[in-house]
Amino acid sequence: MIDKIAQTTVDAIGQVADGATVLLGGFGTAGMPDELLAALIEIGPRELTIVSNNAGNGQVGIAALLKAGLVRKIICSFPRSADSYVFDGLYRAGKIELELVPQGNLAERIRAAGAGIGAFFCPTGFGTELAGGRETRVIDGKPYVLEYPIHGDLALIKAERGDRWGNLTYRKAARNFGPVMAMAAKRTVASVHEIAGLGSLDPEAIVTPGIFVSRIVKIERTATQAGGFREAA
Repeated sequence: MIDKIAQTTVDAIGQVADGATVLLGGFGTAGMPDELLAALIEIGPRELTIVSNNAGNGQVGIAALLKAGLVRKIICSFPRSADSYVFDGLYRAGKIELELVPQGNLAERIRAAGAGIGAFFCPTGFGTELAGGRETRVIDGKPYVLEYPIHGDLALIKAERGDRWGNLTYRKAARNFGPVMAMAAKRTVASVHEIAGLGSLDPEAIVTPGIFVSRIVKIERTATQAGGFREAA
């Protein structure tokens, strides 16, 4: 019997090797798997490369992971925000490496990993430092930059509902990078607010099929999440 439900967030994640590449769903605070990130800190792997849309807010989630000193490199689109002071301090002190990737490129590089694409050409970043000295090519008169996929050893994502087979549905903007990251990682762990009975999820509404999910774990909904502000932000 397939049953991917874990009882705790730590059990759901399991062992993570030092130096692993971890894909983190979330867009700002929408869909950020804070509870799984807290568990990752407890597990304590070091020298991580994390891939996310941003570099953390305040002192929770990604910021807490950075503050714990577990991250060697971050690949993201928006490293700075009004409250990204943890990342700012580490970066200015030379304690963390940053690879800045335009948001569309980031999503497509992750998607390419899940789709088995070896590389692709994209116009974004041509003629700038973001091209990073990579191969360029003119196609139909337009310049393009060669981009490579981003594979993950582990993806941590947040969904709304999931069943014991690992099928997932999301809530509005909380979906963001979750589906492509689930496909691009060797292992995917998802937190959910509701465990659905097997067969109760409409197959047409399932966004991430269970074949891409290793474990799920139920988390409680906070007051702000229940009010809809945080998840829909």
